[in-house]
Amino acid sequence: MGNARNIAFWVVLFLLILALFNLFSGPGGTLQSNEKTYSDFVSAVEAGDVKGVTLDGEQIRYTTSSGGNFVTIKPGDAEVTKLLIEKDIPVRAEKQQQSGFQSFLITLLPFLLLIGVWVYFMNRMQGGGKGGAMGFGKSKAKMLTEKHGRVTFDDVAGIDEAKEELEEIVEFLRNPQKFSRLGGKIPKGALLVGPPGTGKTLLARAIAGEAGVPFFTISGSDFVEMFVGVGASRVRDMFEQAKKNAPCIVFIDEIDAVGRHRGAGYGGGNDEREQTLNQLLVEMDGFEANEGVIILAATNRKDVLDPALLRPGRFDRQVTVGNPDIKGREKILAVHARKTPLGPDVDLRIIARGTPGFSGADLANLVNEAALMAARVGRRFVTMEDFENAKDKVMMGAERRSMVLTQDQKEKTAYHEAGHAVVGMTLPLCDPVYKATIIPRGGALGMVVSLPEMDQLNYHKDECEQKLAMTMAGKAAEVIKYGEDHVSNGPAGDIMQASQLARAMVMRWGMSDKVGNIDYAEAHEGYQGNTAGFSVSAHTKELIEEEVKRLIQQGYERAHQILTDHHEEWERLAQGLLEYETLTGDEIKRVMKGEPPHAGDDESGTPDQGGAASVTAIPKTKPKKSPPEGGMEPEPTA
Repeated sequence: MGNARNIAFWVVLFLLILALFNLFSGPGGTLQSNEKTYSDFVSAVEAGDVKGVTLDGEQIRYTTSSGGNFVTIKPGDAEVTKLLIEKDIPVRAEKQQQSGFQSFLITLLPFLLLIGVWVYFMNRMQGGGKGGAMGFGKSKAKMLTEKHGRVTFDDVAGIDEAKEELEEIVEFLRNPQKFSRLGGKIPKGALLVGPPGTGKTLLARAIAGEAGVPFFTISGSDFVEMFVGVGASRVRDMFEQAKKNAPCIVFIDEIDAVGRHRGAGYGGGNDEREQTLNQLLVEMDGFEANEGVIILAATNRKDVLDPALLRPGRFDRQVTVGNPDIKGREKILAVHARKTPLGPDVDLRIIARGTPGFSGADLANLVNEAALMAARVGRRFVTMEDFENAKDKVMMGAERRSMVLTQDQKEKTAYHEAGHAVVGMTLPLCDPVYKATIIPRGGALGMVVSLPEMDQLNYHKDECEQKLAMTMAGKAAEVIKYGEDHVSNGPAGDIMQASQLARAMVMRWGMSDKVGNIDYAEAHEGYQGNTAGFSVSAHTKELIEEEVKRLIQQGYERAHQILTDHHEEWERLAQGLLEYETLTGDEIKRVMKGEPPHAGDDESGTPDQGGAASVTAIPKTKPKKSPPEGGMEPEPTA
């Protein structure tokens, strides 16, 4: 039907062009250069210079005695025939040279123009232009047909529980009798919830690749327009398409764009987004059932979704897609490294241990950065050193070796970072120190990175107190070395991190006896979206700030005491950082003992305190990096 409309449009357009061409090209076109005025014609007649005349409507063609052919136009009130007969000049009359077909086209020209315009707009309205002005009420859902780059469940790793729940939906579509014989019904919807980059959209693409049924994909923002009612119209149109292709799957990405809690906006009941949500609720589970249409949706803001959208019958399943654990990270790295030639020294297990908290997208970026670094230096495969450099770049930022620092700035940075490292090495509950550097990276002049030995799922009070001490060790180091009056703004990041941790301990985790086991976070001053329904008194606010200040001050004093007791080790480490710029965990221990940082070419370090699996010599020009043994948790920077 659409092709027929297109053909008709081009035929009408061709006829219009032909008619216009014939209209403006007359038979006298070739004589335009021999055109004379009517006065010249009359003068020639009276002078007897005209041998013959042909009358063609208002056009007069005549031949002179010298053999010239000329043409002129007769005025409306001129009596040309009488004049010519009086002068005894032969006169011949002709019909106007215009074909019947041309006259027919000229007569139909306005009608053909109207028909052409009508055909064009009908084509735009009936699906030929959903993005046009007349198609704004049509659904923008696209049927996914991945002929190239098809994703299956083999490409999804690290989120086994979420994959199992969605595999069951695919199995139901393939073999519904297996479940229906026991009275089971296919889930109407599944909501994928999780932080950004964990693989929610990738899971949906895997379902599309595995299901073998039509798969429609649309973004939540595609429903909402400035015109009231357009979003609801698009929802209706989308479900009409889905019903025609049932059984099928409809995937709505970032559903929080349209599914936010009703009544929270400024538009009231006539708000366009709320009307769109109401229509979506009715279509998913309203008076008329949509059999065979499964809705998948993804969001990282479940807290803002309307409760009516989350109930069973609309989204029967809420699948949590979280960050992977160490085994999941190893599987994800293996998936992304399929097309990357790896060197013999690459151990994905070690890389997985060194990347706690990384999402699937972070790990994909890590593999890509390692491949780019290997290609940059001309290698034929990716080595462990490339992964190590890529991990440092992702976690700490790119090295800024071109940044000019004075010797005084380097020295202050070295003592600041050495303070973090010494306190972190001394306190047993702090995450093991993986690397310390005074090379500027990102926005920091130096950095100490701690590596948890395993994925951390909860925090304890004594552990948080020791982390506060390590966080405040940078400022304590500057005070001890340079005095209170010469403290720089370097500890600004440390103070911010310490304040966040201390406030969480007091206001959310109940780790303060004076404040008690009450969650004050939502009611705290300046918190937006307060739903707790209570306010905090001035006395309680003062008490909270006193407790936060007390915890931070205790951490500072503890760090000050440790650096005073281990002054020699701290001095050695600061001088070592000034000399070598970057030291790993085992190298830090050796320098603190007064030994050279490298263990020699024939010795191998043992995995300890998050250090390197093998320690190599570090030249003074550019430190070599070794594969980490633990994970990453950035500590405060200078």
